[in-house]
Order: sequence, then structure tokens, then C-alpha cells
Amino acid sequence: MNDDPRDTLAGSPMSRLQIFAVAVTIGLNALDGFDVLAISFASPGIAAEWGIDPAALGFVLSMELIGMSVGSVLLGGVADRLGRRGTMLGCLVLMAFGMFMATTTRGIVDLSLWRIVTGLGIGGMLAATAAVAAEFSNRRRRDLCVSLMAIGYPIGAVLGGSIAAQLLAEHGWRSVFYFGAAVTAAFIPIVFFFVPESVHWLARKQPAGAFERINRTLRRMGHAAIRALPEIPADARGRSGSDLFAPALLGTTVIVAAAYFFHIMTFYFVLKWVPKIVADMGFAASSAAGVLVWANVGGAVGGAVLGLLTQRFNVKALTIGAMVLSTVLVTVFGRSPEDLARLSMLCAFAGFFTNGAIVGMYAIFAKAFPTHVRASGTGFSIGVGRGGSVLGPVLAGFLFDGGVGLPTVALVMGLGSLLAAGVLMLLKLEPKSPEAADAEPAPLTRAPASP
Repeated sequence: MNDDPRDTLAGSPMSRLQIFAVAVTIGLNALDGFDVLAISFASPGIAAEWGIDPAALGFVLSMELIGMSVGSVLLGGVADRLGRRGTMLGCLVLMAFGMFMATTTRGIVDLSLWRIVTGLGIGGMLAATAAVAAEFSNRRRRDLCVSLMAIGYPIGAVLGGSIAAQLLAEHGWRSVFYFGAAVTAAFIPIVFFFVPESVHWLARKQPAGAFERINRTLRRMGHAAIRALPEIPADARGRSGSDLFAPALLGTTVIVAAAYFFHIMTFYFVLKWVPKIVADMGFAASSAAGVLVWANVGGAVGGAVLGLLTQRFNVKALTIGAMVLSTVLVTVFGRSPEDLARLSMLCAFAGFFTNGAIVGMYAIFAKAFPTHVRASGTGFSIGVGRGGSVLGPVLAGFLFDGGVGLPTVALVMGLGSLLAAGVLMLLKLEPKSPEAADAEPAPLTRAPASP
């Protein structure tokens, strides 16, 4: 028998249940990718139906991002206090409800309200799934598993975008939200029945019944049961989000949040404005959605490539390189002629590097924050970073409304990734990750009676 279940998971080959749990996080992140982009796919139809100008549309495009910012911070802390599994289930309910209610709206105000509700669920889901992907993987595959989780986002946008293009060609913009609500609801029973609570969280937090729950999950994974819970002082079990601002983690928290903030401005400029930019060039709304699909195809490939490279190269250096190239490609996109094939190609390359850097940031979150603040740290970084996701589309909207041309707007928005690369250069990651240290065997407490 092993003394510490975290050590068992960190040092053993991944079981089918562990692989399935990581696969579910990929699906959940794909769901997030579609939900976030649903408003982008629908934006040309919304603008035409309601007659709103670019500045007002920019605010609508940003509403779920505001919800994501709040949800990441608040619900990320809930995932650390109350558990990963329950948080994911609650977030799925919020997302499904918000997506469905968006179909009932008749104006900007009520649509914005339901996009905020959807964003709350998405924000909490992002923090929880990042923690689950890290904690269900072993030490050797952790960066890869977190990277695979992160590329679910563009995969969802690609698959959802292809479906959205067909829906928009045959039905109104509300059909996109009907589809999103249905798929979101379908994930609720999958998580409920097939994703157990994180063993890392149970071992660190040790709520009532933790010993039995850990051993039950270990048996499902094909691992040996533990004899007793690892000894963790009560005050240590009670610590959570406030440690993000303690001296040991404050610098890390500030740097990763700022880097994410600046890069996400560039990332969401591409995701939120590409359909409207292409539609304004005279192309059909379905064609505009197709260009955004290519951006996400590139994003999925870029994320997968970066994830594989993390097995051999330094994740921080890879992420900085992707950010620099993001600036270059977004600037080039802004100078592209009005040619659908060329626009699609440039968006694919821009997506390759912008999403590659997002994948790198998620891997950095998993390395930078220990178990007891992993969801809180990831949620806080995403939440603060979502300020950039809100600012990016709004700033672009005001620039366009002020008569600034696309080449200049693309250059300004692309500089966000360059700033992020500069900030990230200040980050110092310990050779031994917090998770590896957390997984080391600890003295045992007296074993509770086995059931």
C-alpha cells in the first residue's frame, strides 16, 4: 500500500479513468469555446436585426467576458474550498440556463444580462477544469494534459463554428444559442456519473469521508488503496485563496495575471471581431463565421504543437515565443486584402500562435500554484486577465467607430501579446513544481476504520 495517494497518481502510469477525466475536461473546455464564441457567430445577425452600431456591439460582445471575470475569481475559490466536481456541475447549470435564456431576448439589455450569467459559469468552469486536468494526470504528463485541456477551446470553436455556419445559413441567430444550451446540458450527467472528486483536493482538504472517497476513486483507477490519510495540519487544510497574496506567491500571482491580461486583449480581438470585420468587407455572415473557424483550426493545431513541445522544451520560453509571433500575425492580418482564402489562411496562422500562448499560460498556471490554491490562482489570473478580454473588443469597437482603419486597429490590438511576453520574462518558475512538492509522501495519521 502507498502512503500518499498524490504520490501514487504522480508516479504511476495514467489509468483509463484518469485519461477519461482529462478527456472530459477537453470536452468541457470545447464547450466553453463554443459558448464564448456563440455571440461572435451571431453578431452580424444581431446587428442587422436590432440596428446597433459598432461601439454598442462591442459592449454586447464583452458582456459574457465580464461574467467570466467574476466567475473565474469567485467560483475558482469555491472549487478550492468545496471541491472541483460540484463546482463544475454548478457551472454547467449556469451555462445551459444562460445560453437558453439568450434566445428569449429582444434587446441589448436583456441579451447582455444572460451573457453575463453564461460568463459566470464559463469562468468558474475554466478554473475548475484546469485544476482537474493537472490533478488527474501523472507528473510526467502534467504539462501535456493541461495543454490538451486548453486546446479544447479552439476545438469547440471549430466544431461549433462549422455547425453555427450551417445554422446561420438556414435559421436565425437564436438557433446558435439553442444548440449551445442543448450540448451544455448533455455534459451534466457525464460529469455527475463519470468524474469523481479530485484525489489531490480530498487529500489536501480532508473533508468528512475523504479516506473512503479517496480509496473508492483509487480502486476505480486501478491503484492500490491507502492505509491512512497523509498528515496535514488543520490550519494548512483551511488555507486557500488568501495565500495567493502572501509573500511566497504574490510575485507569481501578479506576473501571470498581468501576462494573461495583455495577451488576452489580442486573443479576444481576433475571436470577437473577425466575423464582423469579414462581414463588413461584403462577405456573407456564414462565410465570416467560416473565417473564424479557420482561426480556431489554427488555434487547435498551435495548442497541440505547443503541448507536445512542452515534453522536451521549457514551457515559459515556448509561451513567450508564441506571444511575439502573435503580434506579428495579427498585424499582418490587418493588412490583408479583401480575399476570403487569404483572410482564412492568415487567421489560421494568427490562431496558431495566439492560442498556443494561451495553452502555455494554462501549463504555467498548473506549475506556479500548489494544490490548495490551484483553482483560486488559475481563477484569479483568468479573472484579472478577462479585464483584457473585455477591454480588447471594446477598445477595437471605439477605434473602428472613430474611423481608424483596420491596419492600425490590428497593430494596436496585436501589441497586447508583445507586452505579455515582456511581463512573462520576469516570471521565475521553481525547477521543482509546487505540485511535485505537494505529492511527496508525508507522515501518516492514525488510519480510520475501513468500510
